[in-house]
Amino acid sequence: MQTVIAFIVIFGALVFFHELGHLIFAKRAGILCREFAIGFGPKVFSFKKDETTYTIRLLPLGGFVRMAGEDPEMVELKAGHRIGLVMDGDEKIKKIVLNNKDRYPNIRVIEVEDADLEHGLYIRGYEEDEDEILKKFDISREAVFVEDGVETQIAPWDRQFASKSLPKRAMAIFAGPLFNFILAFFIFLLVGLLQGVPTNDPVLGNLTEDGAAREAGLQKNDVVQSIDGKEISTWEDIVTVIQKHPGDELNFIVDRGGTTQELSVTPKPQEVEGKEIGIIGVHSPVEKSPLKVVTNSAEQTYEWTKMIFVLLGKLVSGEFSIDALSGPVGIYQSTDVVAKSGIFYLMRWAAILSINLGIMNLLPIPALDGGRLLFFAIEAVRGKPVDRQMEGMVHFVGFALLMVLMLVVTWNDIQRFFL
Repeated sequence: MQTVIAFIVIFGALVFFHELGHLIFAKRAGILCREFAIGFGPKVFSFKKDETTYTIRLLPLGGFVRMAGEDPEMVELKAGHRIGLVMDGDEKIKKIVLNNKDRYPNIRVIEVEDADLEHGLYIRGYEEDEDEILKKFDISREAVFVEDGVETQIAPWDRQFASKSLPKRAMAIFAGPLFNFILAFFIFLLVGLLQGVPTNDPVLGNLTEDGAAREAGLQKNDVVQSIDGKEISTWEDIVTVIQKHPGDELNFIVDRGGTTQELSVTPKPQEVEGKEIGIIGVHSPVEKSPLKVVTNSAEQTYEWTKMIFVLLGKLVSGEFSIDALSGPVGIYQSTDVVAKSGIFYLMRWAAILSINLGIMNLLPIPALDGGRLLFFAIEAVRGKPVDRQMEGMVHFVGFALLMVLMLVVTWNDIQRFFL
C-alpha cells in the first residue's frame, strides 16, 4: 500500500506540474482554457473556477489542458435551427439554449438565419410570432451554449489557441516540459536544504551503526589527514584508499577538535558489480549553505538531463534495445525498491522521473509536445501554418503508434517482473 500511495503521489505530481505549465502560459496568452485534467477517461471529481473546469479522471496515465479552438468543440448554428436566447442587462445574448427551452422564463425563441460566434459575435434570425422581421442579436463575449443543462462558454477568435502569435503558442506548449525541469530543480533543492549536499572535504559524515568506522572509534566530523602514510586532501581520496583495501587493516590519522588521533580501521569486503571493494560505513560530509544547495540542485538537474539524453542516443544508435525501456509497471517496481531506501531517495527518484517526463515530451514525436513544437518550427520556416487537418492526422497516427509502443513496453515489464 505504501508503494501504491508513493507511485500515485509522484506520478500525479509530475503530471500536475506538467499540465500546470501549459495552463499558466496559455492563460497568460489570453487563451480560453476549458478544462485542466489529471488522468483520462470518466470524471471522478471536478469543480469549476472562473472559465476552467478542474477534473480528476479515472485513468491516472497522464493529463491535458483543453484549450479553445484545439478541438471541434462548439455547436455550429445553421439556418433553420430553432434556439432560445437569454439576454443580459445590456440586451446582449448571455445564453444560447439548444433544448429544454421551457425551463427559462422570458426566453426569446428564434429561427436562425445566420450566425458568427467567432468574429462578428452576432446571431440573426426570426423571432417567434414575428417571423416576417429579420433581427440581429449581439452576443456577449462570455456567452454560453446550454445543452441538456450543461453550459459551454463560447470562444471568440481572439480567445482561441490558433489566433495567438507563434511565440505565444510555442511557449504554451513548451511550458509543460519546462515545468518538469523546474519541479526537478526544486525537489533537489528541498532535499539539499533538509539533508545537506555532499562536499569533497576530507571530513567524515554520518557513521552507520554496524560499520567498521564506528567499531574502530572514528567519529563524525573527524578530519582525515592521512591513511597508511598517504596524505589525504579530499573525500575522494578517502573513498579510493578504502575501496582498494578490503579486509586490510589501515592506519588513520585524524584531527578531532584540534587533537590528533591515530586509529586502526579494517574495511569490510563487499561485492559491487562483480568486484570486491572495501567499505567502513561512513557517509560523505554534507553542508547546508543556501548558495551551495542552489548550485548543487542546478548541477544535478543538468547532469541527469545530460545522462538521459546520452541514454536516448544509445537507444537510437542500437546500443540499447527496446527491452531496456520501462513503462508504468517498471516505474512502479522501481518506486517500490526506492521507497524502501527512505524518503530522500524517493524524492530524488521523483526529480529524475520529472526530468525524464520533460525530455520525453520534448522529443519531436507526433502527439507529444515536441511534435507540436516541430510543426511550429516548420511554420516559422514556411511563414504559414501547416494545414490543420494534415497536422491532426499526423498527431493521430503518432498517438496510435505511441499506444502500441506503450503496450509493448508494458508487456515486457510484466514478463520481466511477474512471469
